[in-house]
This record gives sequence, structure tokens and C-alpha cells, in this order.
Amino acid sequence: MPELPEVQALAHDLARRLDGRAINRIDLTHFAALKTFDPPIFSLNGQFVSGVGRHGKFLDIDVSGTHLILHLARAGWVRWRDEVPAAPARPNPKNPLAARIVLDDDSGLDITEMGTKKSLAMYVVNDPRDVEGIARLGPDPLAEEFTSESLREILTAAGRAQIKGVLRHQGTIAGIGNAYSDEILHAARMSPFKPASSLDDTDLDVLYTAIRTTLGEAIARNEGLAASELKGEKKSNMAVHGRTGQPCPVCGDTVREVSFADSALQYCATCQTGGKPLADRRMSRLLK
Repeated sequence: MPELPEVQALAHDLARRLDGRAINRIDLTHFAALKTFDPPIFSLNGQFVSGVGRHGKFLDIDVSGTHLILHLARAGWVRWRDEVPAAPARPNPKNPLAARIVLDDDSGLDITEMGTKKSLAMYVVNDPRDVEGIARLGPDPLAEEFTSESLREILTAAGRAQIKGVLRHQGTIAGIGNAYSDEILHAARMSPFKPASSLDDTDLDVLYTAIRTTLGEAIARNEGLAASELKGEKKSNMAVHGRTGQPCPVCGDTVREVSFADSALQYCATCQTGGKPLADRRMSRLLK
């Protein structure tokens, strides 16, 4: 799933390509992806792109004051095409194409989603906060106003909730998902199951630094990359996420995994839990 660093890099790449360009048309091929009806999507035809931004993991294409908002979910992506076919794209359940944005010189963007579970969402709104998911977002972890004191308030309010879940909850902190929460906690040498309210002042400072540094370094690595390069960059620079069974780059211990119904987390026991493996409840149930 694209998270804050990748969505920010996408916004920068698209801003470079789209600013000042006119939209010729938008072909919607997966109708369920469009979650709004007013303004209609065809109202963007003939209008100029005036900017591209980000709200958490939402991508915001400003089209003459009307906003085309994209949430790429787990398997969505945006692909640039120097030339798109002349014929409008048609619905095809076997095709990952969800929508195509055709520009004034017949270049454009393909918005795609792999897999059978379709969660990608598009919104056409007058104000980004008209999108419920954006209106409910917590603070951006790279914003100046996100201070260590802000983090303290968030953790205190979360009580005994596990720190991994607190970092991932978009209404608490915007933009951090499964991958970067794993990476942040590894950098902080902190168990993903640690209760949020149990952090002392030293823990708080370490976690705050890990959040800002991990995300900041990912953004720096992404700078100047095209959309087609971002997935590979993200995967190649993970310390623990997606690296189950491989050696931890810090201590050499084997990276372990805890599985859930629809996701998994990865961690290093030596770095994060004092050498003690975390209980994988799903696997425990299977072994009974």
C-alpha cells in the first residue's frame, strides 16, 4: 500500500507533469471506484490542473478549484503514459485499469488496481474535507505542528492500545501504514505490542525521532523519482517489513512475523523485544 512517502513522491512527480495542463477527458472503467456524483466527473473535462498535493495517504489533484481525490488502497497505483489510445477505455473486469485521465496532448495517467478485492476510491469534490476520510485525519507526522508533545497527547489518549495500531490509525496520525509503522518501531527498538501509555519520556523522544527520521529519509530517497520507480525503492530499503526469515540489518537476527486476518507485521526480536518472540495467535490456533 502506498504510504506517506510514496504518495508525497507521487504528488511531486504528478505536479511536474500536470501543472497547467488541461484534462481532455476521464474514462471511468471501474464505476464502483467513484464514490461521489456531485460535482460530476465530466465537469473536469476541459479544465486545467492547478496543483497536486497530499492529505495523509490521499492524493489531491486540484483541477481549477475542483478536487479529484484518489485513495490508492492496498493495490492501487498511478502510471504515466506518454501516449494513450485514441479510443476511450472500456470496462473490463480482467483489466486492472480503474480510470484513465487523458490530457490535452493525448498523454495521460492510468489509475490501476491489481487483484480481485477492489478498494481504490476516487472522489470529485469542491473541498478536500468533503471526503470523510480526509476530514477525520489526524495530524501529519512531518508537519511543524506535530511535536513530541503532540505525540505524548496521542499516546496518553490511546491508553493501553498497542503502539503499532496507534501509529497506523489514520484518525490518530495521518499517512503511516503497515510498512512504515514496522520500520519506525524497528528504528525505535520498540515492541509493536508495547502499550501506548507506557512510554516514559526517553521512549517518547526515541519514538518521535524514529517517526520523523524514518519518514524523512524515505522522502529524501524518493526525491526526483518517477512513479514507476517508487515501489522498487520502497521495497529495497525496508529493514524488517516484508523481510520475514531474512537477517536483521542491525543485529543479524532473523526477522520474524506475526500474522493477522488480512495483514502481518514484521519485527526483530533481538532489537525490539529483548530476544523474546511475540505470540502469533493465528498460527497458534492452527496448531491446536
